[in-house]
Amino acid sequence: MPPRRSYDQYCSAARALDLVGDRWTLLIVRELLAGPRRYTDLHADLPGVSTDVLASRLKDMERDGLTTRRRLPPPGAAYVYEITDRGRRMLPVLQALGSWGEAELGERRPTDAVRAHWFALPLLRALEGEGEETVEVHLEEGEFHLRVGAGTGPVYGDGPAPGEPAARLTMDAATCEALARGEMGLPAAVRDGRVTVTGDGALAKALRDA
Repeated sequence: MPPRRSYDQYCSAARALDLVGDRWTLLIVRELLAGPRRYTDLHADLPGVSTDVLASRLKDMERDGLTTRRRLPPPGAAYVYEITDRGRRMLPVLQALGSWGEAELGERRPTDAVRAHWFALPLLRALEGEGEETVEVHLEEGEFHLRVGAGTGPVYGDGPAPGEPAARLTMDAATCEALARGEMGLPAAVRDGRVTVTGDGALAKALRDA
Protein backbone atom coordinates (compact mmCIF):
# COMPACT_ATOMS: atom_id res chain seq x y z
CA MET A 1 0.00 0.00 0.00
CA PRO A 2 1.17 3.59 -0.56
CA PRO A 3 2.52 5.35 2.52
CA ARG A 4 -0.04 7.08 4.69
CA ARG A 5 -0.37 10.81 4.14
CA SER A 6 0.74 12.88 7.10
CA TYR A 7 0.55 16.45 8.28
CA ASP A 8 4.15 15.97 9.44
CA GLN A 9 3.48 17.90 12.62
CA TYR A 10 4.72 16.84 16.04
CA CYS A 11 1.31 17.25 17.65
CA SER A 12 -0.99 14.52 18.99
CA ALA A 13 -4.05 16.08 17.32
CA ALA A 14 -2.26 16.13 13.98
CA ARG A 15 -1.10 12.53 14.45
CA ALA A 16 -4.69 11.50 15.22
CA LEU A 17 -5.91 13.24 12.08
CA ASP A 18 -3.25 11.39 10.09
CA LEU A 19 -5.25 8.26 10.95
CA VAL A 20 -8.88 9.39 11.02
CA GLY A 21 -8.95 12.74 9.27
CA ASP A 22 -9.87 11.44 5.82
CA ARG A 23 -13.47 11.79 4.65
CA TRP A 24 -15.67 8.81 5.71
CA THR A 25 -13.22 7.31 8.21
CA LEU A 26 -15.02 8.46 11.35
CA LEU A 27 -18.38 7.43 9.91
CA ILE A 28 -16.97 3.94 9.29
CA VAL A 29 -15.95 3.90 12.95
CA ARG A 30 -19.52 4.89 13.85
CA GLU A 31 -20.89 1.93 11.89
CA LEU A 32 -18.39 -0.58 13.27
CA LEU A 33 -19.21 0.40 16.85
CA ALA A 34 -22.34 -1.69 16.23
CA GLY A 35 -20.23 -4.83 15.81
CA PRO A 36 -18.90 -6.83 12.83
CA ARG A 37 -20.24 -5.62 9.48
CA ARG A 38 -19.98 -6.99 5.98
CA TYR A 39 -18.70 -4.69 3.25
CA THR A 40 -22.14 -4.63 1.61
CA ASP A 41 -23.77 -3.64 4.91
CA LEU A 42 -21.29 -0.83 5.41
CA HIS A 43 -21.87 0.43 1.89
CA ALA A 44 -25.64 0.36 2.38
CA ASP A 45 -25.43 2.37 5.63
CA LEU A 46 -22.97 4.94 4.27
CA PRO A 47 -25.03 6.45 1.45
CA GLY A 48 -22.88 8.59 -0.80
CA VAL A 49 -19.59 6.73 -0.41
CA SER A 50 -18.19 5.12 -3.55
CA THR A 51 -17.11 1.49 -3.50
CA ASP A 52 -13.53 2.49 -4.30
CA VAL A 53 -13.31 5.02 -1.48
CA LEU A 54 -14.88 2.64 1.04
CA ALA A 55 -12.48 -0.15 0.09
CA SER A 56 -9.54 2.26 0.33
CA ARG A 57 -10.57 3.58 3.75
CA LEU A 58 -11.06 0.06 5.13
CA LYS A 59 -7.59 -0.94 3.94
CA ASP A 60 -6.07 2.15 5.54
CA MET A 61 -7.90 1.51 8.80
CA GLU A 62 -6.78 -2.12 8.87
CA ARG A 63 -3.18 -1.07 8.24
CA ASP A 64 -3.38 1.49 11.04
CA GLY A 65 -4.77 -0.99 13.56
CA LEU A 66 -8.27 0.50 13.76
CA THR A 67 -10.08 -2.44 12.17
CA THR A 68 -9.56 -6.11 11.39
CA ARG A 69 -11.08 -8.36 8.76
CA ARG A 70 -12.05 -11.99 9.25
CA ARG A 71 -14.01 -14.65 7.43
CA LEU A 72 -17.19 -15.98 9.02
CA PRO A 73 -17.49 -19.76 9.36
CA PRO A 74 -19.96 -21.63 7.11
CA PRO A 75 -22.74 -21.21 6.23
CA GLY A 76 -21.99 -17.47 6.31
CA ALA A 77 -18.53 -17.70 4.71
CA ALA A 78 -18.45 -13.92 4.18
CA TYR A 79 -15.78 -11.48 5.30
CA VAL A 80 -16.67 -9.01 8.04
CA TYR A 81 -14.89 -5.94 9.32
CA GLU A 82 -14.54 -5.37 13.05
CA ILE A 83 -13.31 -2.46 15.09
CA THR A 84 -10.27 -3.05 17.29
CA ASP A 85 -9.87 -1.92 20.88
CA ARG A 86 -7.89 1.03 19.62
CA GLY A 87 -10.61 1.96 17.15
CA ARG A 88 -13.25 1.57 19.81
CA ARG A 89 -11.49 4.18 21.92
CA MET A 90 -12.72 6.68 19.31
CA LEU A 91 -16.21 6.48 20.91
CA PRO A 92 -15.67 9.47 23.26
CA VAL A 93 -14.29 11.43 20.31
CA LEU A 94 -17.42 10.72 18.26
CA GLN A 95 -19.58 11.54 21.29
CA ALA A 96 -17.86 14.89 21.69
CA LEU A 97 -17.99 15.60 17.96
CA GLY A 98 -21.70 14.77 17.89
CA SER A 99 -22.36 17.04 20.85
CA TRP A 100 -20.42 19.85 19.18
CA GLY A 101 -22.34 19.31 15.94
CA GLU A 102 -25.83 19.38 17.49
CA ALA A 103 -26.27 23.02 16.50
CA GLU A 104 -25.60 22.14 12.86
CA LEU A 105 -28.43 19.62 12.53
CA GLY A 106 -31.39 21.95 12.12
CA GLU A 107 -34.46 20.46 10.48
CA ARG A 108 -34.00 17.38 8.34
CA ARG A 109 -33.50 18.29 4.68
CA PRO A 110 -35.30 16.40 1.89
CA THR A 111 -31.92 15.15 0.66
CA ASP A 112 -30.79 13.87 4.07
CA ALA A 113 -30.44 10.11 4.41
CA VAL A 114 -31.32 8.63 7.80
CA ARG A 115 -30.87 5.29 9.52
CA ALA A 116 -32.48 4.50 12.85
CA HIS A 117 -29.17 3.50 14.46
CA TRP A 118 -27.61 6.88 13.68
CA PHE A 119 -29.54 8.12 16.72
CA ALA A 120 -27.69 5.64 18.93
CA LEU A 121 -24.78 7.96 19.77
CA PRO A 122 -26.89 10.95 20.94
CA LEU A 123 -29.08 8.62 22.99
CA LEU A 124 -25.99 7.05 24.56
CA ARG A 125 -24.89 10.54 25.57
CA ALA A 126 -28.32 11.16 27.08
CA LEU A 127 -28.04 7.96 29.14
CA GLU A 128 -24.49 8.47 30.42
CA GLY A 129 -24.07 7.68 34.08
CA GLU A 130 -26.98 5.21 34.19
CA GLY A 131 -24.83 2.12 34.83
CA GLU A 132 -24.36 -0.82 32.48
CA GLU A 133 -27.73 -1.68 30.94
CA THR A 134 -29.22 -2.70 27.61
CA VAL A 135 -31.87 -0.39 26.16
CA GLU A 136 -34.16 -1.13 23.22
CA VAL A 137 -35.28 1.86 21.14
CA HIS A 138 -38.32 1.91 18.85
CA LEU A 139 -38.56 4.63 16.20
CA GLU A 140 -40.64 5.10 13.08
CA GLU A 141 -37.52 4.38 11.01
CA GLY A 142 -36.86 1.09 12.79
CA GLU A 143 -35.50 -0.24 16.04
CA PHE A 144 -32.09 -0.69 17.56
CA HIS A 145 -30.56 -1.38 20.94
CA LEU A 146 -27.92 0.32 23.06
CA ARG A 147 -25.43 -1.08 25.54
CA VAL A 148 -25.21 1.79 27.99
CA GLY A 149 -21.93 1.87 29.90
CA ALA A 150 -20.51 -1.08 27.95
CA GLY A 151 -16.87 -1.66 28.77
CA THR A 152 -16.17 -3.94 25.80
CA GLY A 153 -17.90 -5.13 22.65
CA PRO A 154 -20.46 -3.34 20.47
CA VAL A 155 -22.12 -0.28 21.99
CA TYR A 156 -25.26 -0.58 19.87
CA GLY A 157 -26.85 -2.83 17.27
CA ASP A 158 -29.70 -3.00 14.79
CA GLY A 159 -32.93 -4.71 15.73
CA PRO A 160 -34.26 -5.85 19.10
CA ALA A 161 -31.96 -6.33 22.06
CA PRO A 162 -30.63 -9.83 22.64
CA GLY A 163 -32.40 -11.03 25.75
CA GLU A 164 -34.56 -8.88 27.97
CA PRO A 165 -33.56 -5.19 27.91
CA ALA A 166 -33.52 -3.09 31.06
CA ALA A 167 -35.74 -0.54 29.32
CA ARG A 168 -37.65 -0.02 26.10
CA LEU A 169 -37.98 3.51 24.74
CA THR A 170 -40.61 4.39 22.13
CA MET A 171 -40.72 7.80 20.49
CA ASP A 172 -41.62 9.48 17.23
CA ALA A 173 -39.13 10.91 14.77
CA ALA A 174 -39.68 14.52 15.85
CA THR A 175 -38.83 13.69 19.47
CA CYS A 176 -35.74 11.70 18.55
CA GLU A 177 -34.52 14.51 16.30
CA ALA A 178 -35.10 17.07 19.07
CA LEU A 179 -33.04 14.91 21.46
CA ALA A 180 -30.28 14.61 18.84
CA ARG A 181 -30.26 18.41 18.39
CA GLY A 182 -29.96 18.90 22.14
CA GLU A 183 -33.26 20.80 22.30
CA MET A 184 -34.54 18.64 25.17
CA GLY A 185 -33.24 16.10 27.63
CA LEU A 186 -34.44 12.53 27.82
CA PRO A 187 -35.96 12.84 31.34
CA ALA A 188 -37.96 15.89 30.21
CA ALA A 189 -39.17 14.04 27.11
CA VAL A 190 -40.32 11.17 29.34
CA ARG A 191 -42.12 13.53 31.72
CA ASP A 192 -43.86 15.26 28.79
CA GLY A 193 -45.09 11.94 27.45
CA ARG A 194 -43.05 12.20 24.26
CA VAL A 195 -41.02 9.09 25.16
CA THR A 196 -42.75 5.98 26.46
CA VAL A 197 -40.64 3.89 28.83
CA THR A 198 -41.44 0.25 29.58
CA GLY A 199 -39.45 -2.43 31.36
CA ASP A 200 -38.65 -3.46 34.90
CA GLY A 201 -34.93 -2.68 34.98
CA ALA A 202 -33.32 -0.06 37.18
CA LEU A 203 -32.80 2.25 34.21
CA ALA A 204 -36.47 2.14 33.20
CA LYS A 205 -37.52 2.95 36.76
CA ALA A 206 -34.98 5.78 36.97
CA LEU A 207 -36.28 7.35 33.76
CA ARG A 208 -39.91 7.09 34.87
CA ASP A 209 -39.06 8.64 38.26
CA ALA A 210 -36.85 11.43 36.89
